[in-house]
Amino acid sequence: MREQRNGHNENSRRAADSRNSVQDQARELRERIKERLEEQKEVRNRAKVHQGKRDEIQSQMRELISQRRGKRGEDGLKPVVIQLSETIGEIDRIENRIMTDGSLTLGKENAMLKRLKTLIAKREELLPIAEEFQVIEIDLGDMEGSIQLLKAEADAQHKSMLKANKEADEIWEEIRPMLEERDFLRAEGDRLHNAFVTSREAADKVHSDMKVLLDQVNEIRNEIKAQQEERERIIKEHNQAVKDALKTPDEDEQLATSLANQLLEQGSITLGGARKGDEASQRPSKEKKKSRRLGTTRGNKN
Repeated sequence: MREQRNGHNENSRRAADSRNSVQDQARELRERIKERLEEQKEVRNRAKVHQGKRDEIQSQMRELISQRRGKRGEDGLKPVVIQLSETIGEIDRIENRIMTDGSLTLGKENAMLKRLKTLIAKREELLPIAEEFQVIEIDLGDMEGSIQLLKAEADAQHKSMLKANKEADEIWEEIRPMLEERDFLRAEGDRLHNAFVTSREAADKVHSDMKVLLDQVNEIRNEIKAQQEERERIIKEHNQAVKDALKTPDEDEQLATSLANQLLEQGSITLGGARKGDEASQRPSKEKKKSRRLGTTRGNKN
């Protein structure tokens, strides 16, 4: 089971390493895609600017054509360039008349100044719009020349728009396989992560089973150890009891001490369980006695 757990852990480690490597590749790829998408966005915006300029110039051109034919524009509104040109022209005429016409009355001059102020405000309002689209100046006195000039400028803006759109399409063709690779890396990362999770769960399951078995083994081992210690204790106590029972007085320190104390207190020691009435039998006979080895003997074993 330990080998199985280690095998699952090794599989999970390899899966995690592969997953991390794939995720790093995917992260770098996403950064490149983001950069290219930003470039494409800028190109698309540039194409829209050219398109807006083209549409504005074409509108101006249609207005001039309508004026040349004595008609008004379809929507009734003049293009910015026409409005600006007409406004500037009227401002010039009013300023020139005020400066050169000495027959103007005070009331008439005040009215012209009021009109001039209104036209100047309108001019200031139209100028930023004209600058945004880079509107070319036209000469309302030369309708045909202005129309041709606007047509050439409209064609140039249209070509610039097409060129920018083509560039954006080429960038997209570079981005498309990168998106496919990104999707593949994402799927591969998910697969490796799932493999990592599966191996890790399998390793945890085996480890949990091992822990249960080890707890059981330790419990049985402790029980066997306790039984063994109990047997050793019983045997040790039994051996000690047998050893104590077989000791002679000279080997038994406690018994020797007891006899010594008795000798000191009573002046005599009774050995072998003899009675006081047996003193006569204990007296030495006049006959030559055999030498006796001194020492204590065990008590009467009867």
